[in-house]
Amino acid sequence: MALPQGTTGSTMPRRQLGRHLRDLRNRARMTTRMAAQQLEWSEAKIWRIETGQTSLRSLDVEAMCKIYGAPTDLVEPLTALARETKARGWWTAYSDVIGEGFDVYIGLEEAATRLSTYENELIPGLLQTESYARALFTAARPGIAEDELERRVALRIARQTLVTRGDSPVQLDVVISEPVLWHRIGGTAVAADQLDRLRELSELPNVRIQLVPAESGYHEGMDSGRFVMLEFTEAGTAEPLEPPVVYLESYTGPVYLDKDHDIDKYRNAFTSIKSVAVDARAGIEEARTGI
Repeated sequence: MALPQGTTGSTMPRRQLGRHLRDLRNRARMTTRMAAQQLEWSEAKIWRIETGQTSLRSLDVEAMCKIYGAPTDLVEPLTALARETKARGWWTAYSDVIGEGFDVYIGLEEAATRLSTYENELIPGLLQTESYARALFTAARPGIAEDELERRVALRIARQTLVTRGDSPVQLDVVISEPVLWHRIGGTAVAADQLDRLRELSELPNVRIQLVPAESGYHEGMDSGRFVMLEFTEAGTAEPLEPPVVYLESYTGPVYLDKDHDIDKYRNAFTSIKSVAVDARAGIEEARTGI
């Protein structure tokens, strides 16, 4: 059986492997408790494996395949995928400034072919200038050390290469609440530079930026809050390689949703938000003139 090839880093291989192992367990009609007992592991370990939160040894995969009664032709590609779960992405060099659980998001973001984002408070990270990001980190983390500040800014800017890379840049569909453009994070000079950056990015063929006007009526973004939907498709096609993921950035940490009903709910929310959204360029120019 052919399995999707891994991407830079271990996030996608871990997620793919976890999903295949969960499917095998379900086909074997085994609960996580039953599997854990046979493997002499904890249920928490099974859950971490199936949700793609940990790497795996080939021997562990072989043991799981054995108790699940996996077809012989599936064992070899799964053990090969296990070896990919130990790959290190470029972002591991910034592990000292990556928040708990956010490394998973960076790996997913790096592998995504399409990002659909709704933001009602700040300019999305992939669209931020260095000065805006620096001002934001400084305000959010009073007393932050200069070297930590610069590494956080460098990580944010490094992530942005997926938008402008020459080889298959990500398709970025962004909707921003209009008042965000009028926030003066970092002062007027920083705000003006940030608006210029938005105007520049809005001209890219793979980037669409829209605004929800301040006078708009109800839309589901008022209930959903900010979110990112990540989609993974075969290059040059609409054929999905992996199920979509919705990322929520809560005050206490990241949340990842991948159940079909959750994905459908947020996809519908994004459609609702876009139904009241307008092209951002006029709003950007108005906000720039108002500085």
